[in-house]
Amino acid sequence: MSNKQMKLGAFFNLPGHHVASWRHPRTVAHRTFDLEYLQDLARLAEQGKFDMIFFADVLGLRPSGNQAASALKLDPLIILAALASVTKHIGLTATLTTTYNEPYQVARKFAAIDHLSKGRAAWNVVTSANERESLLFGKPKHLEHARRYERADEFVEVVKKLWLSIEREAIVLDKEGGRILDVEKLHPLDFEGEWFKVQGLLDAPSTPQGHPVIVQAGSSEAGKELAAKTAEVIFTAWQTLEEAQTFYRDVKGRLAKYGRKPDDLKIMPGVFITVAKTEAEAIAKRKELNSYILPEVGLEYLSNFIGTDLTGYDVDAPLPEFAASEDKTNPQIRSNLIRALAEREGLTTIREVYEHIAGARGHREIVGTPGQIADQLEEWFLNEGADGFNIMPPTFPEGFRDIVELVIPELQRRGLFRTEYESTTLRGNLGLSVPAYPSRQEAPSALI
Repeated sequence: MSNKQMKLGAFFNLPGHHVASWRHPRTVAHRTFDLEYLQDLARLAEQGKFDMIFFADVLGLRPSGNQAASALKLDPLIILAALASVTKHIGLTATLTTTYNEPYQVARKFAAIDHLSKGRAAWNVVTSANERESLLFGKPKHLEHARRYERADEFVEVVKKLWLSIEREAIVLDKEGGRILDVEKLHPLDFEGEWFKVQGLLDAPSTPQGHPVIVQAGSSEAGKELAAKTAEVIFTAWQTLEEAQTFYRDVKGRLAKYGRKPDDLKIMPGVFITVAKTEAEAIAKRKELNSYILPEVGLEYLSNFIGTDLTGYDVDAPLPEFAASEDKTNPQIRSNLIRALAEREGLTTIREVYEHIAGARGHREIVGTPGQIADQLEEWFLNEGADGFNIMPPTFPEGFRDIVELVIPELQRRGLFRTEYESTTLRGNLGLSVPAYPSRQEAPSALI
């Protein structure tokens, strides 16, 4: 039995991570916008002792007549506010892009969620890979990959400074003495960079966990460097232990130059799990879900990942060569993973490839019994492949409930996962340190 325990995120992608999940007879796709349903799922995640609930977000997706589920959703930050009131321990993570927002707005919104949840908020930092997002914000051209990360680097720096601009202890509320604030504990910004010019203070003190946890999803060179500098959790996608180990050691090895320790960043690859009491039953579940994929949906789905339009192709024809990206700074990490996956698994046709990635989207997939799934998670966890995992259920609520009721108890039995929360804050449960306030010398006195 190991003394080391993994961290787990519950990746909420409703009505399920499988592209055809909405067609499954026991998936309640009609309740995606139902507050009570979302709260029930959050309670189930907390029952399973997950570290966090995670909501991804991509804007500008175009719903079609037969594949609308992933394009129709609510603002995840608003959902977190609603879930904070019915949970006590689980972390609440939402995605907001640095490409089409402003630092002050993001800092203010997440600070509010962190206060209301008593220290359980996390911001997933992304840089808007979808080019169509630019059109929603009146921008004639989408930023190239490298420039998006340059903006993100500066964006995160400003947000962190805003979060710590008023110390929690600055609020003294001395009624007899008539003093509300200790101005010695204010740290106003006077920031000017290439992308942003920000002066002043956030209008809320730092939060119960210092500031919200910073999460990042990305595996490019620029993404790894940004994670090493600023992230406290990183979500990534790998298929093999060797690939995961290479990434793990690479990113952890970059932390020292930023004055950080290896444990300051938790690496949590995505894992798509289909579980049942027997292996045959689990395989049958996966096969059933794949049977709901319409060929035209499978073609569109795969096209989005490989950058090649497969519309009109014979799904039983060989997978064509991928087209080169117009953005030369974008390393196409996910399309490379899918090509390698097809070669490794001997997937020769378009149908075989889209069925294989229909749930995992290039992340690792495990189908089997609780013991088989725990074996594979344990192997990665104990061999520098991961600090934990972002779990991707095939369907909600059934597929997620299966994971909570079958996989979690097996991990707990092996001593690999908690049976009770260690803290009331997300930072505490993840084992992350509380950030320090800036020194008084850094604060421009003219702005106090």
